[in-house]
Amino acid sequence: MKIEQIKKELTGLFRSMDFVSNNFLNKEEMNKKEFRIFLNIYQQLGLAWEFLGLQCKHWEGYKRTTDKKETCKICGKVKGVKDVYYLFPEKGPKKLGMKLKPNSEKIFENKREATIIDDTIIFHGALLNVDVHNSYKSRLLDGKHQINMAAERIVKLKESGIECHIDQHLIYIKMNDTGKKLGKMKYGGFPWEIKRKNLKNFPVIFDFDENHRFLGLTILR
Repeated sequence: MKIEQIKKELTGLFRSMDFVSNNFLNKEEMNKKEFRIFLNIYQQLGLAWEFLGLQCKHWEGYKRTTDKKETCKICGKVKGVKDVYYLFPEKGPKKLGMKLKPNSEKIFENKREATIIDDTIIFHGALLNVDVHNSYKSRLLDGKHQINMAAERIVKLKESGIECHIDQHLIYIKMNDTGKKLGKMKYGGFPWEIKRKNLKNFPVIFDFDENHRFLGLTILR
C-alpha cells in the first residue's frame, strides 16, 4: 500500500474512532447495552488501526509525546513496540519479514543462542522454512565429540513430498520416495562418473549455453 493511500485510510479511521468515542462512549445517560455495542465497534476500529499500522513504513519519522514515548507521525504506532499481527494483500506478492543472514563471528554454545530466525509458513499447501543462525558448538553427529557448526542461511521448501534445500553453498533436491522400493545403499556422483547405460535411469535435463556453462536443470516426475 502506497504512502498516500495509507495516510488517507488512517485519517478516515481516526475520524471514525473519534466520532464513536465523542458521540457515544462519553454519554453518561447511555444504557449498558448500547454502551457495549459502541465499545465493540471502537475495539474493531482499533484492530483495523493495528493492521494498517503494519503497512506503514514510518516514512515521516517519529514525534515525542508528553510521556516521553516516540510515535509515528503517520500511523501513531509507538516506536520499539513489536507488532503481533500480519496483514497480506489478497492479490499480488505477499511480503513477510526481511532477508536475514548470519551476523556474528562468535561461536555460540548451542543452536538456540546462535539462531537469528527459524520460521515456517504453510502457504496454499506448500511448506516454507527459513533457518538463519550463527556458528555454534554441537555434538550432533556422534553425541560424543564436539564440533563447530558453520553459520548458515538455509531455505527449505516442501511440496508434494519433494524437498528442496538451499543454503549458501549447495542446492539439494530430495524426491518423493513414498511407495518406492529403494536399495540398501545410497550413492552420489557427478554425471560423468555414472556409466552411460545407467544414465537412462536419471530423468534429468541440463540447461546450458553454447560454451557449455551450466544454467539450470529440469527433473521429470
